[in-house]
Order: sequence, then structure tokens, then C-alpha cells
Amino acid sequence: MATTTATSATTFNNHSPPSLASLIQTHRSHFNNNLSFKSKPSTNFQSNSLSINLTTTSRSPFSTLKPLQSNSITSDLTPLETNPKTLKSRLANGETLYGMFLLSLSPTLAEIAGHAGYDYVVIDLEHGEGGISEALPCLRALAATGTASIIRVPESTETWAKKALDLGPQGIMFPMIESPKSAKKAVSYCKFPPNGVRGSAHMVVRASNYGIDDGYLTNYEDELLIMCQVESEEGVKKIEDIAKVDGVDCVQMGPLDLSASLGYLWDPGHKKVREMMRIAEKGVLGAKKKGGDDNVVGGGVYLGGFAMAHDKPEQLRSRGYHMISGAVDLGLFRSAVVEDVKNFRMGLSIDNVDDEEGDSDKDKEEKYWTEKGVLGAKKKGGDDNGGGGGVYLGGFAMAHDKPEQLRCSGYHVISGAVRSDVKRFKAGLSIDNVDDEEGDSDKDKEEKYWSE
Repeated sequence: MATTTATSATTFNNHSPPSLASLIQTHRSHFNNNLSFKSKPSTNFQSNSLSINLTTTSRSPFSTLKPLQSNSITSDLTPLETNPKTLKSRLANGETLYGMFLLSLSPTLAEIAGHAGYDYVVIDLEHGEGGISEALPCLRALAATGTASIIRVPESTETWAKKALDLGPQGIMFPMIESPKSAKKAVSYCKFPPNGVRGSAHMVVRASNYGIDDGYLTNYEDELLIMCQVESEEGVKKIEDIAKVDGVDCVQMGPLDLSASLGYLWDPGHKKVREMMRIAEKGVLGAKKKGGDDNVVGGGVYLGGFAMAHDKPEQLRSRGYHMISGAVDLGLFRSAVVEDVKNFRMGLSIDNVDDEEGDSDKDKEEKYWTEKGVLGAKKKGGDDNGGGGGVYLGGFAMAHDKPEQLRCSGYHVISGAVRSDVKRFKAGLSIDNVDDEEGDSDKDKEEKYWSE
């Protein structure tokens, strides 16, 4: 093999492949605009050299290649096989959406929440245990389940909004909005110039499929749900004006911080807090934006809120809320494990636990002898005072085999279970069926409603 440095070409003495420029020129007629073969190309090329010269043709067929566009562009990059509707389109269609807050920033819990059926999950960077780097895996986990994601930023600043929006959530929530001015600033952080001040790196960030979605700049404003959270007495006083700000899609109520601002820390059920909440709700639902759609409740602005122990999801829905957050991941897990341990510690007798219907005497007999095999085992040199002479029996509690039953059967180590949340809201239970005691009069219900 010899090298000719003057022409920067490599010459092969024997059989050599054709030049790239020659190949493109020869086969231009065999390609359509999508670069697919119209007929099987010939491979009978005769050439003595491979000369790389990409300037020999004035027009490259590769210029016709364009990035693939999703037939349903959504800002949280949901897979094509999932429901293509965005949060904004679902709200516009009159749906009431049910979601949860993710404080653990665990991708596994995010994925479980998505599979459970929540309409959206709020990745909470304000009170959650992480930042942008921890949020990204959660967005990917939710996208895999087709569940919309919303990021609540720690504070209403341009920097936090920019970093959050570049990840590509369907919604963004700004905390502690107390005036129309702060609401306008929040909106400006979400829009590129000239409509806002958002920094532009859309060709290399996840929000635009890393630049593959060339329709991103055209569609992002229509798809992004901008939420302003009102959670102070000062904010409630100006809530109608906040709701009217162009670009604010949803006003999210914050009952816990509101109760604190009124002097009732951690007492959102106080009568005065409830009264302030009703004022805020009416202000949002009654607000009409300039040029707003009269067919949309609130003229295009929606009301979001948190379900509380004294204010169930069904009650919020009956008062006109469009977005309801029913749970927090850490709270759900805490309640489940505390209840699980409590049930075990109570020491309920197996006599008070019903056997699963359908268990035959033979099934019970087989289970009995399986357990007896372990409990009756004696290790060589084992301590007769220890269960099984030093060997212990462990097991999982099941729907048909409660922890109390296992303990009564002689188990030493028992793994309990964790329960789930979403079904109750999806069932559409009426507020009339929630927390009503038998014999409650209207007066009793009213006193109970306003009680602390």
C-alpha cells in the first residue's frame, strides 16, 4: 500500500472501495427524499483509490433529513404509546385532576405513584430532599408511566425556574406569590424573549428532547401549566388580581402556611383559617381574565389545593377545585408503617380474625404441618429455651394471613404490609358519604365542619 501525500488520498493496490463522493453521486437517483432505496442498488464498483472529498457535490442529500417530531408533543417527554393529553388540555376539557407531592425525590416511589393512577405528581424542591439532579430521575420515572410531572421550585426566582423548566416538566409551581407583581415576574421566568426573560438553551435540554423536537418553541407556552401558590393573608387579599394575571393558569392554595400567617400554626382547620380559605376560593373561581374563555371556569384560571384531614378530596371537588393533591409520599409511607406496627403491637387474638373463605381443612392442615416442621426442628447443641432450639420462624403477612395469625402460629419474625391510596378519589365518592355519623343533624354537621 502506498500513500500519495500531495492528494491526501490513500491508494490501494488490489481491490479498493469507491470514493464517498463517487458513491453519493452514483446513487443519488436511488434515494427518495427520506433516503430510502427505490430499487436495490448495484454494488459493482470499480475504483483504484478512496479519496475523501466532501466538497465535490454542491448539494448533499443529507440536507433533507429532519428530526422526527412527536405527533403529540408533551413537555414531560411522555412515550408515544401513552395518553398524549397535557394537563392544560385535560383541565380545559373539564376534568378534575388528582395528584400527589413527592418529597422523597425517589424515582422508585415516583414510578409507583405513576402506575397507581395519579393524574400528576408534584416533584417538591421546596420541602423535598434534593435539587435539580435528584429531580431528573423522577421525571424520567414518571414519563415511563405516562404520568404528568410538575416541579415546585424552592423560591420564585429566574434561576430556579430556568433550571426546572429545562428538565421538561408539564407544569411549574411558584411558592409564596403575594401580589400581581410577583405573579407577573413568575410568568416572565417561564417565557423566552420577547414575552419573558427565560434563558435560552432549548437545543440541548431535555424539555425539547435535546433539540430533536423542533416544534418546541412553537408549542411550549400552550403546553406548560404555570401555577402560583397563594399561602399568606397578604396573598389572599390580592388573590383575584393574581388570578387575572395573563399567563397564570392555576392558583394553588397553601392552607398550612396560610394558617401560620394568621397566627394558627399547624391548625388549618381553625374557623378563621377556613373562612380565609373560602374567601380565596371565591376570588379565584370568580376571577375573569381579560379575553378569557367564558366556557372555562374562572375564564381560564384554575383552582388547586391540598386535601387535609378536615378537608377531604371529595369536599374540595364539591367546592370547585380543579386540581387536588391528596397525599404526600412520605406521609403515606409514615401512616402505613405506623398503622402496620400498631396493629401488630395491639396483640389481636387470632380468634378475632376471620379465616379466608374457601380454606379447606386440608389447606389448613398442610400449613399447620409446614410451620410445625420449622418450629419443631432442634439444632445440634441448640438451646432448648430458644424457639426451635435456636432456629426461628419468619414469614410475610398476607391478606388472608394477618400478622396476628402468624404470631399465634408461633412466628418470631413477621414482615407486615404497606397499603395504597388512589382508589378512593377515583371512585368519585360524594361528600355526603364522607365522615357523616349516623343520626347527625344538619346542625351537628355544621358544628363538626367548623370545629377545630
